[in-house]
Amino acid sequence: MSNIFEDLENDETQGHSIFKDKSPLDHRWLPNKLIHREEQIRQIAKYWVDVLSNVTPSNVTLYGKTGTGKTAASKFAREQLLDIAHKKKIFVKVIYIRCTDYTTEYQVIAELCNKLGRDVPNRGWTKGEVVNTFRDIFNSTNAFGKKLHLIVILDEIDILLDKDGDGILYTLTRTDNVSVLCISNYLDFKNLIKSRVNSSLNDKEIVFPPYGADQLSDILNERAELSFNDDVLEKDVIPLCSAMAAKEEGDARYALDLLKNAGELAFDEDSKKVTNDHVRRAKDRIEHNKVIEIISTLPLQQQRVLESILNLTKQKEEITSGKLYEAYTELYKKDAVTYRRIFDFINELEMLGIISTNTISRGRGKGRTNIIKLQCDETLLETTLFSI
Repeated sequence: MSNIFEDLENDETQGHSIFKDKSPLDHRWLPNKLIHREEQIRQIAKYWVDVLSNVTPSNVTLYGKTGTGKTAASKFAREQLLDIAHKKKIFVKVIYIRCTDYTTEYQVIAELCNKLGRDVPNRGWTKGEVVNTFRDIFNSTNAFGKKLHLIVILDEIDILLDKDGDGILYTLTRTDNVSVLCISNYLDFKNLIKSRVNSSLNDKEIVFPPYGADQLSDILNERAELSFNDDVLEKDVIPLCSAMAAKEEGDARYALDLLKNAGELAFDEDSKKVTNDHVRRAKDRIEHNKVIEIISTLPLQQQRVLESILNLTKQKEEITSGKLYEAYTELYKKDAVTYRRIFDFINELEMLGIISTNTISRGRGKGRTNIIKLQCDETLLETTLFSI
C-alpha cells in the first residue's frame, strides 16, 4: 500500500488543492508590508527611535478592539527596529509576552530572564530574587562593551493586571534601560493601575480603529493571492467575508478565519471553487466552535448557572433571576454561591453573548423584572456542558 500522505501531497501538487499555502491566512503570520496600519507603525517607530541613540525609549500603549492589527503592528515594528539596530551594532532586545500565557509578575520576569540567558525557575524563588536577577542583567555589558536596552511587549496586559495587580509595570518602569509597550482591547484598562505606577509609566497612546469593509477586502485580497490557487475564489467571496467581518467590529482575524474556513470546506468537498455558500457555512462553523470554546472554559459555577438556565428553557419557563436562583440552588444545594454572585454571572454570560437579559415592568406597584433567554443553540449547549 502506498503512503497515504504521499498520495495527498501528490494530489495537491497536481493542482487538485484549493490552497497553495495556508499560512498567510493565519492572523499570526507577519506579511512584508502591513497595509492600512502604516501610520500606527510609524508612530510606534517614532517613540522607539531614541534607542538607536542609546537612550531608553518612551513607554507606549496600543488600544483597539480584537483584530485591529495591534499585535501585528508591534511585531512588524520590532522586526524593523532589530534590523536597523543590528546594522548599527546597538544592543537592543524586543521581547514579546502574551499575558494569557504569563499571568503573574513572577512568571513574566522569569520568562524575560530566561529569554535573556539567565536561568530562573518558573516557581520556587522569592519575587525579590527574580527581580534582582533581572535587574542584574542590565548592570553588565556585552562583548562590545555596550549595555543592553530592552523593550517588553505585554500583549493583553489587562488580563495580567486584573489577576496579579500592577506590580509588573512598577518593576519594569523602575528598571534602567527598560521600556514597555502595552497592548489592550480596553480603553479603560488604566483603572487597574495605581496612580504612582501610572506616573512612572507615563506612556504614549496609539489608538487602532476598526477596519472598514474596503480595508478588510484589501487585506484579504493580499493574503488570498498568496494562499489560494488561481481562479479558485468566486468573485463575491472576499467582499462577503469583508462585509461579515466589518459587522463584527472590523475584525481582521474574523475575516481571515472566514476565508480560511470557507476554503477548507471547499477542499473537504473536493470543490473546484470557493463559493458564497462556503463562506456562510464557514460563519456557522466558526460561531459553533466559538460557543464550544467559551462554554468549555467557563468557571465551574458559571457552567452550573448555564445548566440551570438550560433546564428552565427546556421546561418552557419564563426565566427570572429569582427563578434561576431557585433552580440553581436545588441542583447544587451545598455548593451554591450567593444570590448576589448569580447576578455577576448573569452579566458575564450576557457579555459573552451566551444569554440575553431584558428588563420588563410588571405594572404599577409590582416592580421590574429581568427576563433571561439563551442566545445559543440548546442542543449545542447541552452537548458541550455534558461532555466537559
